[in-house]
Amino acid sequence: MRNLKLLRTQEFQPVQALGNPQCFSIRTDRGTLLIGTEYGIVELDPVTQEVTNEVYLTAEGFLPEDGSGHIVGIEDLPDQESACVATATGDVILCNLNTNQLECVGSVEGGLTVMSWSPDQELVLLATGQQTLILMTRDFEPITESHIHQDDFGEGKFITVGWGKKETQFHGSAGKQAAHTKPMEMPPASPWDDHRPRITWRGDGQYFAVSAVCPGTGARKIRVWSRELVLQTTSEPVPGLEQALAWKPSGSLIASTQDKANKHDVVFFEKNGLLHGEFTLPFEKGQVKVKELLWNSESVILAVWLEELKSESNPQPKAYVQLWTAGNYHWYLKQSLHFGSSEDSPIVSLAWDREIPYRLHVLCQQWRHFCYDWQWSTDRSTGEEASDPAHVAVIDGDGHVDKEPTVKVGAVGGSGFKVSVAVPRLEKSYRIDLGDNRERKNPLGLRLVTWLQDDLFLAVSQGLLPAQTIIHHLNLSSSAEEGRVDISSPVSVDGVVISLCCDPKNKVVALQLSDGQIMKYLWGAEMPTVIPWLSSSGAAVRFPSWCVQTALAMIGGEETVFGLTDRCRFFINDVEVASNVTSFAIHDEFLLVTTHSHTCQCLSLKNTSLKALQSGLGSTSVPNSETLRKVERGSRIVTIVPQDTKLILQVPRGNLETIHHRALVLAQVRKWLDRLQFKEAFECMRKLRINLNFIYDHNPKVFLENVETFIKQIDSVNYINLFLAELKEEDFTKTMYPPLDPSSTHELHSSNSKKVDLICDAMRTAMENISASKYCLSILTSHVKKSPPELATVLQRIRELREQAPATAGSVSAEEALKYLLYLVDVGELYDHSLGTYDFDLVIMVAEKSQKDPKEYLPFLNKLKKMESNYQRYCIDKYLKRYPKALHHLRKCGAEHFSEFLNLVKDQNLYNEALKLYLPDTPEYKAISCAYGEYLIQKHLPEQAGLIFFRCRAFEKALDAFLMSGSWQQALCSASELCFTEDKLASLARSMAGKLSEKRKYTDAAILLEQYAKDYEEAILLLLEGAAWDEALRLVYKYRRTDILETNFKPSLLEVQRNHLAFLEAQKAAFSRYRTRLSVVRELKQQARNELLDFEAPNCPESDLFSDTSSIVTASDTSSKYTHSNSRISARSSKNRRKAERKKHSLKEGNPLEDIALLEVLGEIVRSVDGLKDEVHCLLKHLVLFGYDGQAQKLQQALEETLQLMEHTLPEIWSPDLQQSPANPILGPNSTANSITAAYSQQKMTTPAVQDSELFIPPKLNKSTQWKLNWEQ
Repeated sequence: MRNLKLLRTQEFQPVQALGNPQCFSIRTDRGTLLIGTEYGIVELDPVTQEVTNEVYLTAEGFLPEDGSGHIVGIEDLPDQESACVATATGDVILCNLNTNQLECVGSVEGGLTVMSWSPDQELVLLATGQQTLILMTRDFEPITESHIHQDDFGEGKFITVGWGKKETQFHGSAGKQAAHTKPMEMPPASPWDDHRPRITWRGDGQYFAVSAVCPGTGARKIRVWSRELVLQTTSEPVPGLEQALAWKPSGSLIASTQDKANKHDVVFFEKNGLLHGEFTLPFEKGQVKVKELLWNSESVILAVWLEELKSESNPQPKAYVQLWTAGNYHWYLKQSLHFGSSEDSPIVSLAWDREIPYRLHVLCQQWRHFCYDWQWSTDRSTGEEASDPAHVAVIDGDGHVDKEPTVKVGAVGGSGFKVSVAVPRLEKSYRIDLGDNRERKNPLGLRLVTWLQDDLFLAVSQGLLPAQTIIHHLNLSSSAEEGRVDISSPVSVDGVVISLCCDPKNKVVALQLSDGQIMKYLWGAEMPTVIPWLSSSGAAVRFPSWCVQTALAMIGGEETVFGLTDRCRFFINDVEVASNVTSFAIHDEFLLVTTHSHTCQCLSLKNTSLKALQSGLGSTSVPNSETLRKVERGSRIVTIVPQDTKLILQVPRGNLETIHHRALVLAQVRKWLDRLQFKEAFECMRKLRINLNFIYDHNPKVFLENVETFIKQIDSVNYINLFLAELKEEDFTKTMYPPLDPSSTHELHSSNSKKVDLICDAMRTAMENISASKYCLSILTSHVKKSPPELATVLQRIRELREQAPATAGSVSAEEALKYLLYLVDVGELYDHSLGTYDFDLVIMVAEKSQKDPKEYLPFLNKLKKMESNYQRYCIDKYLKRYPKALHHLRKCGAEHFSEFLNLVKDQNLYNEALKLYLPDTPEYKAISCAYGEYLIQKHLPEQAGLIFFRCRAFEKALDAFLMSGSWQQALCSASELCFTEDKLASLARSMAGKLSEKRKYTDAAILLEQYAKDYEEAILLLLEGAAWDEALRLVYKYRRTDILETNFKPSLLEVQRNHLAFLEAQKAAFSRYRTRLSVVRELKQQARNELLDFEAPNCPESDLFSDTSSIVTASDTSSKYTHSNSRISARSSKNRRKAERKKHSLKEGNPLEDIALLEVLGEIVRSVDGLKDEVHCLLKHLVLFGYDGQAQKLQQALEETLQLMEHTLPEIWSPDLQQSPANPILGPNSTANSITAAYSQQKMTTPAVQDSELFIPPKLNKSTQWKLNWEQ
């Protein structure tokens, strides 16, 4: 689906030189032409159009001075800076192009007809006038000589296995008579054949083919020879074989021409000499002769040089050069260059450039030289409206318009499925008159013709100078019968324009010059001007390499130039954003590219930037991304259907494939949804497997407001059911289909309801309003899809359908609804729900649709029918495990079923539901409450059990429960309800006080002893034991027992003061000791890290002796006992796990986790000392109260010093970088492989410590507590 576009035409004016050109060779290193004449060699510079060198071969007698000499071959030898020339008289001359020195390196007496060098220029082959071949090295040393005409077939002769005679073999459609036909006689070569041999080499230089006229038959034969001049194969007899010969550089085929009975073909031979395909030239038989065939270096284009045969009716024959390409076994005529009559500008020779594959050189008489640069281009229509067809124009000769064209689906050029389309017809033809004779000399003077408006075209041509381009405006005029084109040339550009792309909206054309510079041509202005194309930064845009395809698009409000080189480099303005792009196209607001990684990317140009596009093209694997999809290897973009989702690709073999890129699909679906075109969006999503949740998720608010519109447009029960069946709670605009432009997202519908339930309710309401009977199945689906499914409602609707009048046309019966429901719901679940409706007819209807055995469910249903109504429903609910409802029905059965009721409550723990069914004063309520209390005691909830017992007036059980829970206040209330005597109450109080004192609840125990047991002395002693100084002092003065102050109170104060001093001293000493040890451990670890850095120092000769494996094993061995011990006890009790944790954080010296253990114990010390503030504050007050100022001051000073010590050392112990240091491996410029491995192994060794992250957080001191006394001031 591509055409050959002419990028550049270089026309060089005739020069003044002696003689006429006969042949030429290209000097690729200098870009000049070596042209052979009848007098010598002329070197021509096409750029300056000057003769740079002339070497006359007549001076030394190699050519005659009368101009009758002929050069049969010329070859440039770049490594020798020389040219090899062969003359018809038999001389082979080496000419030094720097000194013009001539050297005859060989001479053949019989003369020479052809000189051909191998592609690698290691061998030279000469065809002599005596019909022999001479093979020589590049130093002109003969290797071997052989006759052209050999009787033998060659080394590749076919082997016959002797399977019968020819008369008995199968001959296909020709029949048995084919076995008796005599071989036809070979006609001689064409009259216009020059009878000169033709030589062509395969691209790798291993073989060459020779076409020569056989002396015996007068017909041409092709023989294939090896590099050693050994005959390999001889072609089969081909009548009408002509002189042209060209071996495809890739090596697959040898091209020649054949004059058949009614047509003129280009035929192809395999290396074995057998024919393999052909195509017909678009001329009548006997109209033209083929002078030469030439393949370009990429084996893609075959150039055919033709001349019309001179006759009485055609006294001035014309010359043609046709360019043919193949695709999917079909040959396309892509270009035809008409060079006019041979008298005006006869073609002397033509050749493809060796380094630039698509450059064709044509040399004509009168020293006129043309150079054409071609490139592939896809010519697609540029319409953006939905009514604009996506046409792609493919050039295939000039006679196809007379035939009915076909659009081939699947195989372009092959035998694919064909669909007839409208026949294109010629509207009008126009003639372009440039006003000079150049168009007659150069068949392609105008190029890059672009249609700007209805009657305006744009084209360019070469200016008066080679490096100048003229821009032409072609205005179509319809005044005359035959259309005429008014041509104007308002602007000339300094430089060679090789491509242009236009933006009709802004009337701007981007011109690309051969050096990559981009110019802006304002053709819509009053005075058309050409200015440099500037980027947003004000810099001139210049592609780093010239591009074969360019396009314009808007990015961020700025018109931007896109370019793609033949080396797959992709530019946006002058920035290279990718280097693996094979094709691209601009579609609406998207950029689509194919890449070497066999992907097709679709990037949004809306609200984006150059950096975003560059990063998007660089990303190769993005999960759940709609911008990227895989395509077949080598696929290229042909066109994109406007306002649609189709993307047409062509694969290398020629087939066309239509894909629907996910980004294009979603973009089009979003447009349809925004326009409320739900039907188009639904059908597209259903066809292309887009999740239907997107219809709602795209804009929930709009969808809910237009539910009826959605239903009316879809108008299909099956489609609505499909939509409802796919609904999920997931928001697909955030997971599967995130928008390319985040600013275009819509907010979710503000509702506390679930998404599926919300849609089902809205859809059901709308369907009921439109037609409940028509959408009956969809309404059932909306009930089933809810969470949880409303199966009871569905069954109720089915029962209503059954009870309704006979069904009308279009309505759904109960049996059909039930049958459909079984596709959505498991039949067992549906049977249970139908049983829950207590409608046995409905149950039987559902059971009949299931696989259940009637012997199983009929006896069960018959048994239920015989029961009383409430007990029947109780049995059904119990069977369905709906125990709360079963309890409710059993309650209605009467008191005789209360024991069964109570057993069900106990079995299913339905105590709260059961209590709601009875009044509090009933015996049933009390029985249920007692059972509930016993259940709570079993669950180790004695306090709640006591409340339940107390509420139902079971005070003895309540007392036991409160005693069990330690709730002494509620226990005393229960004892009061039981009318306990004072002695019994005192005994109860002493018992509870003993238990409270065991739990260190001294204040509560003292209240019991003082208020209920009347033992205030024991109460005071408990308060002193619990350091409740204020409460103890109150009781002393309440009962006027001041003697206790001297006997018990003051000694207790002094004892507690001494205990606190000893504790603070011990904690202070331990804190200092552990802090010192922590410093030592950290210093040792830092030394180990430094040793790791120097592990492979240059002055360490033993560094190579250490291995990575040994370091890893050593590190793992040091922590193996902790790792393995943890794995062994992982399944043990929590007590053993805590013991293992303590063992892991051991303070034993040398433990790998010793620093972690030290941090843990230091934190515990700080928190324990900080927690003494309130207790010491209360103690200080009472020491001062009783005159112990010295002891109070000493205690306050000890605590203050300890706290200050800890506060000052906290930043030292818990440094800011403490949390990162054990986890970071040692990396950097000074690291080595062994040091990193050892550091990593040490990191693995400390991994368990890193998990205890709270140990690395310093403990916080409570500075808000005012614990100190100011009495000393």
